[in-house]
Amino acid sequence: MAQSPSYPSPLLRELQENGFTVIRSLLTPSELTTLRSAADSLTALARAGSWPYIRTVGKQFPPWPSSLPSDGSGIWGVQHLLHPDLPLPQESKDAFIKLYFSPSILSTAKQLLPEGTTDDDLVMELFNMLVRPDKDFALSWHRDDIPATASAEEEKDRLVLPATEEPRYHHTQWNLSLVDNDTSLVLVPKSHTRPRTDEERAADPFEPNLPGQLVVELNAGDVAFYDNNILHRGVYSSQKERTTLHGSVGHVAGASSGKRARNVLQHGVGEWVERCDFSALGERGEEARERAEGMRERLVRMGRENKDVGFSLDG
Repeated sequence: MAQSPSYPSPLLRELQENGFTVIRSLLTPSELTTLRSAADSLTALARAGSWPYIRTVGKQFPPWPSSLPSDGSGIWGVQHLLHPDLPLPQESKDAFIKLYFSPSILSTAKQLLPEGTTDDDLVMELFNMLVRPDKDFALSWHRDDIPATASAEEEKDRLVLPATEEPRYHHTQWNLSLVDNDTSLVLVPKSHTRPRTDEERAADPFEPNLPGQLVVELNAGDVAFYDNNILHRGVYSSQKERTTLHGSVGHVAGASSGKRARNVLQHGVGEWVERCDFSALGERGEEARERAEGMRERLVRMGRENKDVGFSLDG
């Protein structure tokens, strides 16, 4: 009989067993105000066509075009919040940097990565933003790095170990809302440990009521960490504001994996990451800046070791 695993963190237990965990009020009111201002400014620029790294309505997965849709449907995301060329005041650019490399985010990430993870194991990955579109838009049910065409056996091979065995995560992904009443993320709890059921395979890709689904409700400052291969979708209303920071942090043990490299590098982060300036983190001490530099270097190394990664999914 398999022995139940020992979890060093209650957060890891919840992530491993359910596929997601929510932390309430991660940000202070001051942090929320600063980040919301920066996010609103960048979103306005992206909607005006002044920032080319966007997620366009009608296109679910990368690569996305750099121009706005001709039908006026707009965008549902803004890419590369750590890009050195963001057309924002330095204070706003620094706000994104300080959040991504904050003790709150990184200490949580370390709890959700393999036991014993230290700063020297962390890998800088992605930091983007999800926003209200100008036309209602929904993502199909999907797993971020497993195509819908995968067989049950292929899914089983790619998913995390069942909860009765030792948990192993080499990255963690999160959504942090800057506004109240964010209900865009819909998922099926526990589906990260099993292949899709026959009913899930037969369902319409945009089925609005999949059995067992859960709407994740976030208010301003709340963050949901989730397994990116849990069965999930996004539902975007043009009538409801959404400003959600969307990031991931990796573990060096997974950085050499072609699958993880593809999931990260397909977004184009390797094209600019070496130019990032993390000097603002020096306000927190040299250790904070050096931690970020190390995370960036491990991402650069991932790019050197994995060329022409292609794209995870079509559509």
